Amino acid sequence: MSVFKRNKFKPPPPGQVETVIGPTTNFNGTVQNDGGLRVDGVFEGSVETGGNFIVGEEARVMADVVAYNVSVAGAVKGNVKANRVEILSTGRVWGDITVKSFLVDEGGFVRGEIIMEGAEFKPPLTKAPKPTPETADVEKDESV
Repeated sequence: MSVFKRNKFKPPPPGQVETVIGPTTNFNGTVQNDGGLRVDGVFEGSVETGGNFIVGEEARVMADVVAYNVSVAGAVKGNVKANRVEILSTGRVWGDITVKSFLVDEGGFVRGEIIMEGAEFKPPLTKAPKPTPETADVEKDESV
């Protein structure tokens, strides 16, 4: 058996956090992973994860985020794109949010545009009003 034998990648179970940036950590860069990521410290850069992205209450994140689900209890400055975004009562987001499902607790803060995907706007169908005798005469008289 080789010491350097590589194990096949097994994705973590849904909802499991596999990467943590702790409360005393300052991280600057790009994180790309398939599992969950939790930030409790300071993070600057970009995040792309196929799992959950959790921003702890004391965390400060300056990054554009693409994740499956996002939960914000701390502060995020950057655009967020996810299936579901939840901003808790202590959470603050400065940036645009593109999402299918959005939840903000009382006390949560967002400054930016929230774009909900999946439903196209269709204006209601309205029929043109039938001309009444008074309006029919006005419509025929072009000199008015």
